[in-house]
Amino acid sequence: MTGLIWPPRVVIEQVSQRIAGEIVMSSRPGSTMRKWREIFGASQLEVAHHMGVSPSVVSDYEKGRRVPGSSFVRRFVEALLEIDAERGWATVSKLARTFQIHYLSAVIDMAEFEHGVPVDKIVEVVKGVPVNSFIEDLKVYGYTVVDSLKAVLSLAGNEFFYLLGATAQRVVVFTKVTTGRSPMIALRVSTVKPAMIVLHGTRRLDYLAAWIAEAENIPVVISVAESVDAIVKSLRGLASAPQ
Repeated sequence: MTGLIWPPRVVIEQVSQRIAGEIVMSSRPGSTMRKWREIFGASQLEVAHHMGVSPSVVSDYEKGRRVPGSSFVRRFVEALLEIDAERGWATVSKLARTFQIHYLSAVIDMAEFEHGVPVDKIVEVVKGVPVNSFIEDLKVYGYTVVDSLKAVLSLAGNEFFYLLGATAQRVVVFTKVTTGRSPMIALRVSTVKPAMIVLHGTRRLDYLAAWIAEAENIPVVISVAESVDAIVKSLRGLASAPQ
């Protein structure tokens, strides 16, 4: 699995929220900042470099000579994550297990959008070819990228719900698809359904999959993007884009 995909965005967000929350709520935020910097094995010089400040500024905050605001805390946590990314996400991976962050092994990436994204924009960024007609003004508010082979082998029927994250009004991207029959049957039997489906890897859609797309009245597109990495990168770009 590539560095782009692991860890899933949902894991990174939950780890960063836990760290930032502890710093903000601490009676001694500077000491807490220092604790987390040491947990990540980062020097003040490294953190300062990633934050674009001098090491003395980081030192002042850690020693309590300055009180960090929410913006500074966010930049501080982002710096720790950037450093960990350069080292292969070793610390975040450990923290995910320590915090018992739940995510399904079949989920490659997941995130919420800060605002509604039109389905035609999703079609554009995933290089999609529509299978059926769709509502022009429909918007989605998040995405989940799924390894369809792992999903078929590991997901229980009631776990399909977890693919939907914070809202069912999202696009679910199934990768490693051959004909599209399996993910579309899973969609058909699920009581909670996403707003949009993207199938990546198939060049010939099964007739039953096409029929289900029409019957469920859910936009389904076949992505011809060059790789799963490219899809994840494009969707992450949408998730981080300003409103």
